[in-house]
Amino acid sequence: MSIVFLTWSLTLAKIFLSLAMGIAALRILRGPRAQDRVSGMDTLYVNAMLLLLTFGIASGSTLYFEAALIVALLGFVGTVAIAKFLLRGEVIE
Repeated sequence: MSIVFLTWSLTLAKIFLSLAMGIAALRILRGPRAQDRVSGMDTLYVNAMLLLLTFGIASGSTLYFEAALIVALLGFVGTVAIAKFLLRGEVIE
C-alpha cells in the first residue's frame, strides 16, 4: 500500500514540477523586465533541483542527489550574481 502511494505521489510531483518549469520558462521568455526574468530563472532552477530529487527518490540512486546539490549551488550563485549586476552594473568590484 505505501509503495503504491509513494509511486503515485512521485509521479504527480514530477508532473507538477514539469508544469511549474514550463511556466517559469514562459516567465523568462515573456517577462517585461529583467527582474521578472531573474525571478523566473530562480524558480526554474529550484524546480529543476526538486525534479532531480524526485528522480533520486524514485530510483534510489545517489547520483541524482549530488546533481541536485550542484544545481542548487550554481543556481544560487547565478541568481546572486545577476541580482548584483542589475543593482550595481558590475559583478566583481
